[in-house]
Amino acid sequence: MEKSEYSNHSYSAGTMSGAEALLRALLDEGVEAVFGYPGGSALYIYDAMAGNPAFKHILTRHEQGAVHAADGYARSTGKVGVCIATSGPGATNLVTGIATAHMDSIPLVVITANVPTALIGTDAFQEADMVGMTMPITKHSYSVRDAEDIPRIVHEAFHIAGTGRKGPVLIDIPKDVSNARMTYRPSKRLQIRGYEANPIPDPAGIDALMRAIAEAEKPIVIAGGGVVHSNAADELVEFIDQTRIPVATTLLGLSGFPSGHPYWLGMAGHHGGYGANMAIQNADLVISIGSRFDDRLTMKLEGFAPRARRIAHIDIDPAEIGKNVKTDIGIAGDVKTVLAYACERATATGTEDWMREIRQYMSSHPLRYKDSETELKPQYVLEMIHETSQGNAILTTDVGQHQMWAAQFYKFKHPRSLLTSGGLGTMGFGFPAAIGAQIGHPDRLVVSINGDGGMQMCAQEMAVCAIHRIPVKIVVLNNHVLGMVRQQQELIYKKRYSQIDLEGSPDFVKLAEAYGIKGLRARTKAEAAAIWEEALRTPGPVLTEFVIPSDENVYPMVLGGFALDEMILGNFD
Repeated sequence: MEKSEYSNHSYSAGTMSGAEALLRALLDEGVEAVFGYPGGSALYIYDAMAGNPAFKHILTRHEQGAVHAADGYARSTGKVGVCIATSGPGATNLVTGIATAHMDSIPLVVITANVPTALIGTDAFQEADMVGMTMPITKHSYSVRDAEDIPRIVHEAFHIAGTGRKGPVLIDIPKDVSNARMTYRPSKRLQIRGYEANPIPDPAGIDALMRAIAEAEKPIVIAGGGVVHSNAADELVEFIDQTRIPVATTLLGLSGFPSGHPYWLGMAGHHGGYGANMAIQNADLVISIGSRFDDRLTMKLEGFAPRARRIAHIDIDPAEIGKNVKTDIGIAGDVKTVLAYACERATATGTEDWMREIRQYMSSHPLRYKDSETELKPQYVLEMIHETSQGNAILTTDVGQHQMWAAQFYKFKHPRSLLTSGGLGTMGFGFPAAIGAQIGHPDRLVVSINGDGGMQMCAQEMAVCAIHRIPVKIVVLNNHVLGMVRQQQELIYKKRYSQIDLEGSPDFVKLAEAYGIKGLRARTKAEAAAIWEEALRTPGPVLTEFVIPSDENVYPMVLGGFALDEMILGNFD
């Protein structure tokens, strides 16, 4: 008998447990950190960690915090994020985070423990069919029945999660399988029947796009999250520099194209800028690059881009092309590959008159707000954060009004610097995602923008920041209401306010201090500047609470059922 090099337990020479094999396989994949929470069915996995100093595990305070942290790590680094939970409620607490990653095409490997194989299907204590439960929100799922398969399954899971249209992959491991002895054989071959990672783009489609660009007088590019996921930001800039086509971005496309570029129009869609939305509505050629034409971008489909003679769509997932918007030129392929080919054939277009028209739209109705010397406006706070960071921070947001203010008033320079839940709109996402981003980028400034509602869905993760001295700067924009719900009730439901009052929420400064984190509060511009400066010069995590008006709205806004050019612009007189 001898000890495995990955454990302090004794096994026959050359063997290890399934749990040890899991950890070794994750290390073989280059995993830097795993986020998780233990429980009965996962104890063999966690027991193996006790004898493996090379394995870094971050104990979150809720399983949802673990999956969101893994998501933030993945979004910010481009690598596959990993989380672990036990069976039953531990695993089901991951479902919202899995759906969040699925909607936004984020690569995760989600490992869930399960009851022993003999008890599966018997309604055993803390049993849950995670494969069946998550099938609609995972890219692929594995239910492990033989410990010998673990190295291969982990290798395949990382490949599937991180290639093609990225997404979450589930590995469900029964307790007896994690304890079974096996001989570890690293998996180096990939034989995944029927899986095509990246469709090869058709050069004829790209050539057709080049001809359409040459014939267009008012072309526009809509850049989506696919630009970020494929690491194609440089290729997009080169393509735009060559063609001189204006660019609007989706929410998830922000940071995929530099905000300081002369052809950048800002964010389009539901809370998009007037110039970006009007440019789409008046364009004769719309080119979607890595955007799936979701409803928050298009709004009323029948009224979307009514003057476009042609619509082109570049996407790695062929199923997205033509799904929501009728497409004249469809190109299935990796955005980086398609743009590299397009750049070889791109020539300048005569968009000078078109750009003058767009700039008139932008100057007539710029992003603005009614400033105040007596109240602290949230837009001012975001502008301050941008100015002090020069656009170089990684911003994570929760979901709500603050998310839109961040998208509008923080100007992103670098790819993967905005991490936000776009498709599912998950409250409680922002702060745990910031923890994951900071783990992936220990030397970057990471700022977590939260509302007072969403912060209470994840506040317990402050313990993780305090214990590990993770230097996330936590921002709480506190308006004492569910702001986006209140805004919709004001504008759509004739001010019939219902269940939006968050008075009685905790004192966030004292709550931070209770976790061992410095807490600061501001109610005025002068106080805001002072506490933010103190937060930036303070090592480690800091929570800064900015008390803002409860009746502040996000503008522009396009109501459901209306077209992009039917915006509510707000009264700023």
